[in-house]
Amino acid sequence: MTTVQWTNQDFDVFTIDGLEPRMEALINQVRPKFNELGDTFAHYFTVELGEEFFAHVAKHARRTVNPPHDSWVAFAPNKRGYKAMPHFQIGLFESHLFINLAVIYEAPQKNDMAARLLAQPELFHALPKNFYVAGDHMSPVTQNITEAIEKRDIEKLLTRLQTVKKGEFIVGRTLSREETIGLLPTAFNNVVEETFDALLPIYNAMFNR
Repeated sequence: MTTVQWTNQDFDVFTIDGLEPRMEALINQVRPKFNELGDTFAHYFTVELGEEFFAHVAKHARRTVNPPHDSWVAFAPNKRGYKAMPHFQIGLFESHLFINLAVIYEAPQKNDMAARLLAQPELFHALPKNFYVAGDHMSPVTQNITEAIEKRDIEKLLTRLQTVKKGEFIVGRTLSREETIGLLPTAFNNVVEETFDALLPIYNAMFNR
């Protein structure tokens, strides 16, 4: 259980001008919360999935000019990194918090994973109706899961993941800035755990488990 309580100041970090001032605020204001969430939910995944998971808090080390528009902690069963495999995330944009499962373009086996998910559309029908899908981890734009099912956009996103080098697939839940700030630590912890619980069958399906 974490003691994380989000505030307006956390979201306002992404309105600070300049790379260095924004990074300083991220490090001092937001990163301690990601570190705490990382400790808690790395243990959660280790228990639930039966292999050791590690938390990776975004460092934004490659940035030299443009300040980051979002930040996160990611979870994967690799101590050195997470981008080359499916990974779970908790993160912030200025407008909202996201909790998701992502396969991004660096993943070398994304073709096979997409094929397994395409063969099991019922997995997405089982998700809560307030979940979303997306095809670009750099963008805050998402699509409601119900709409995506009706328009067969999940199939399109997974086909793109399978056939396009830059294809990505993200599924999860967002909480508005206002919703997030209104959650006490216990309630927030419960929302995160419930979201990850719902995403675990999709993660397992990617590996044909």
